[in-house]
Amino acid sequence: MEEIRIAVENIIQYFGVTGSSVPLVRHIVLVVVVALLSSLAYLLCRRIIIPVVGRLTRNASVKWRDVLLGRPFLLAVCSVIPALVVWQLLPMVFYQYPSVREVFERLTAVYITLATVHVVIVFINSLKLLDNGYRTSLRQYVLSFCGLLRVVVIFLAVIVVIAIILGRNPSTLLAGLGATSAILMLVFKDTIEGLVAGIRLTSAEMLHVGDWITVPSTQADGTVIEMTLTTVKVQNFDNTIVTVSPTTLVNGSFQNWKGMRAAEGRRVKRKVYYDFRSLRFADEKREETNMSLYRAAAEKYLRECPWVNTEMTLMVRQLEATECGLPLEFYFFIKNKEWVHYEHSLAAIMEHVYLLAGEYGLKVYQQYPEQ
Repeated sequence: MEEIRIAVENIIQYFGVTGSSVPLVRHIVLVVVVALLSSLAYLLCRRIIIPVVGRLTRNASVKWRDVLLGRPFLLAVCSVIPALVVWQLLPMVFYQYPSVREVFERLTAVYITLATVHVVIVFINSLKLLDNGYRTSLRQYVLSFCGLLRVVVIFLAVIVVIAIILGRNPSTLLAGLGATSAILMLVFKDTIEGLVAGIRLTSAEMLHVGDWITVPSTQADGTVIEMTLTTVKVQNFDNTIVTVSPTTLVNGSFQNWKGMRAAEGRRVKRKVYYDFRSLRFADEKREETNMSLYRAAAEKYLRECPWVNTEMTLMVRQLEATECGLPLEFYFFIKNKEWVHYEHSLAAIMEHVYLLAGEYGLKVYQQYPEQ
C-alpha cells in the first residue's frame, strides 16, 4: 500500500499540483485507484478464474461440481473480492481523515457481511442439486436442515450488521439477547413449532415429496409437491394446492397412501346388507343355507376375476347382525391401483355381486323412504 501512495504522490508532483489542493487531489486519485483495483480484481475473478476452474473440474462429479464449484457459487464469491480489496486499501486512502475512514470501513464491512451471507445461502441452495431421484429420508432431512441453516445464517448476519453499524462487539449483542429470549420465543412460537415439526416429519420418515396424503382436518387430499420446515404443499386431484403446517400433521393425524402404492393391490372393503326374510335353507335336508352358498359363489367369482389379486387377502365374511339386515363384508384387493381403473373395476365387481344374490333368493336390504 505504501508503494501505491508514493506512486500517487509522484503523479501529483509530475502534474505540478501544489498548495492546499494537494490533499484533495491526492484523495481523489487514491479513490480512483482503489475503484480501478477493485474492478480489476472482479474482472480477473470473473473472466479468468471462473473459466479456468470450469475447465479444471470438467471431468469431476457433476453434482458435487455444481455445488462446490458451480457458476452461481463462484459468481457469489467474486462479489466478495472487490470489497476485500477496498477493505485493505481504505487505511491508505483516508489516513488523514480517521472519522471518514471509519464510516467507509463500517459500510464496507456491512457489504462484506451481506455478500458472504449470499455466498453461504447460494451454497446451501446448491445442495438441492444432489437429488439422486430417490425420495430418501436422508435427503429430505438434509434439505430440512438446510432450511434451518438458512434461518440461522440470516439471523447471525442481522446481528453482525447491527453490531458493525453500532460499533459494538457481535458477541455482546448475542449475550444481550439472552434477556429477551423469552419474548422472542413467544413472538416466534409458531415458527419454532413449525421448524421442530418439520424436522420430525423428515427425520422420522413420516412424509416424502410425491406421497399421496389425506388430512381429515383440512381440505388436503392429494400429492405432496413441496416440503419445507414451515409448510407442506399438497396438490389435490382437482389441481388446487393446499398449504398445510407441519405442526398440523404432527399434532393431528393424516393418512399416507404410500403403503397402498407400494403394495401389489389396492384394498376393497365393502359391506352389503341382506334382508333376513330372504334367508332360507337350500334344500329339504336343511344342511346348507342360501347365504352360505352365496358366500361361496361370491368368493369363487372374486378368485376367478382377472382384476383381483388372489395372492393377497380375499374373503367374504359375515358381520354382526343389525337392524338393517345381515351384513356381508367383501374384502379383496384390485391389481390396478390407478384411480379411474380401480373405480371402474370395483363398480363392475360389486354390480355382479348384487345381481348374484338374486340367483340364491337373497334380497339386498333397501330402506324405502317414508311416504
